[in-house]
Amino acid sequence: MTRGWLAAAPVPIWGEMLAFLARMSPLRAIQDLRLFLSRRRPVELVFLLIAFMLTTLVIVGFVIDSRFERPYKRDIVYFESWPVTRSSEQIRAAQARDMAVRTKRDVTYEKRQADLKAQFKRLDDKLTKWGI
Repeated sequence: MTRGWLAAAPVPIWGEMLAFLARMSPLRAIQDLRLFLSRRRPVELVFLLIAFMLTTLVIVGFVIDSRFERPYKRDIVYFESWPVTRSSEQIRAAQARDMAVRTKRDVTYEKRQADLKAQFKRLDDKLTKWGI
């Protein structure tokens, strides 16, 4: 009676891996690289060098671009503390002031949204005119 793949005990492969890695050496790798490069034509070596330089340039560019100091900006939210004895008139006056500020902010936001929508409409019209 078999239990599937769990029935067999796992066979360690460390011995095979170590035998394979024992044949590896840095000197052999350098000799192999020299032999490979000696059989290439000069134009292939130039293009290989250009490919390495461009790849290195792109990687270095990403590394440099990813490093920048973000300025610490405090985002403190203060809450108003109201006395318990505040009258209804004071509450309505504060609400009216807050409503005026909110209305002004909403008008500014709507204006920005309309300008952005108009810019996208102009861009869409130009792309439609070009057939895109």
